[in-house]
Amino acid sequence: MIVLLLGSGGREHALAASISRSPLLTRLIATPGNPGIAQHAELKSVAADDVAGVVALARDEKVDLVVVGPEAPLVAGVVDALAEAGIKAFGPTAAAARLEGSKAFTKELCARKNIPTAGFRRARSAEEGHAAVEEFGAPVVVKADGLAAGKGVVVASELDEAHAAVDAIFADPGAEAVVEEFMEGEEASLFALCDGRTALLFGDAQDHKRAFDGDKGPNTGGMGAYSPAPALSHALIERAMAEIVRPTVAAMAEDGAPFVGFLYAGLMLTSDGPKLVEYNARFGDPEAQVVLPRLKDDLLELMLAAVDGKLEGREVDFRPETALAVVMAAKGYPAAYQKGSEIRGIEKAEKRPGVTVFHAGTSIEDGRLVASGGRVLAVSAIGADASEAQMNAYSAVDLIDWPEGFCRRDIGWRAAAASEEG
Repeated sequence: MIVLLLGSGGREHALAASISRSPLLTRLIATPGNPGIAQHAELKSVAADDVAGVVALARDEKVDLVVVGPEAPLVAGVVDALAEAGIKAFGPTAAAARLEGSKAFTKELCARKNIPTAGFRRARSAEEGHAAVEEFGAPVVVKADGLAAGKGVVVASELDEAHAAVDAIFADPGAEAVVEEFMEGEEASLFALCDGRTALLFGDAQDHKRAFDGDKGPNTGGMGAYSPAPALSHALIERAMAEIVRPTVAAMAEDGAPFVGFLYAGLMLTSDGPKLVEYNARFGDPEAQVVLPRLKDDLLELMLAAVDGKLEGREVDFRPETALAVVMAAKGYPAAYQKGSEIRGIEKAEKRPGVTVFHAGTSIEDGRLVASGGRVLAVSAIGADASEAQMNAYSAVDLIDWPEGFCRRDIGWRAAAASEEG
């Protein structure tokens, strides 16, 4: 079958690598793609959120299935437009993608269905936001309501910082915010493959959001991840699926917006049990780069089953080993950074056992591979446990020649410590 993959990041490179292994695949097209994705797919130049352009491309290429990687096309309604054109698509409709597109929508759904999450106030004005900050006190969490590429969240330890975050959000006309109570605990990510009614567990992971070692510095889109997450025991996973994920999928179906695709639940593991931090309506990045390398099943066949509503009674099979990915970013990220610096040594790195270098922000200029984004590469490695996976990943990172880049040197420290103790 002919598959069209939308997106150009590390998540989409991981999806392309997995889809390309399916015996069902006859041709893989990606738009706009990147040099890493080009190893698996034919690249086109349509923007992923150009809804009309995507529909036209899918028609022209006689595509059997469109797989949507990033969130922006989902919120823009690309799945709805493809359905109107009679083309199958893996991903939620715009109505279902509100789980990510509007934090306020999700918090109100949680309140309605008694899904465990932080207490919150929806703020439609700066005045309401400031009042909510004063009500909760510090520490407090301030979130922009819409899409923010993983960076629209301020965890404020002081009231002045929280009030400044409110002012920054409402500097944009029409903005809304959600102010939440601070939750104590360890964060982890749970993934579910959904067909509108059934939600299948699709792996777990932990990522590192802060830019620098020791969880210092500003929040980013993610500086590394590992899977599985030792903090998520089997009992905690079952509880999160039963109390958070499945009730959400049921509620969306009841509301006439059945969720099809990957549902990503960001969890806080509190003393009262797992609570929802927020949902993403697609796979995580860089979590996809550690979950998908462990997948034993045929990803394309699973996606088709989800689109066709045929997941009930199934399970997803993963390798028992640990995968760990280190993100290499351009110096200055997540603030201003330079583009155009040359990257060498990826071929050497990928000769290491179990290592894949996923491209996130790269392009080809004059025959050279150059950095074209903030997060540029995700160096992913498999190991018998987290300690070995960490060692394998960093040995590959050290073979990449890119002076203008940086990475954290402590990705997976919690899991590595747990595996060494075990």
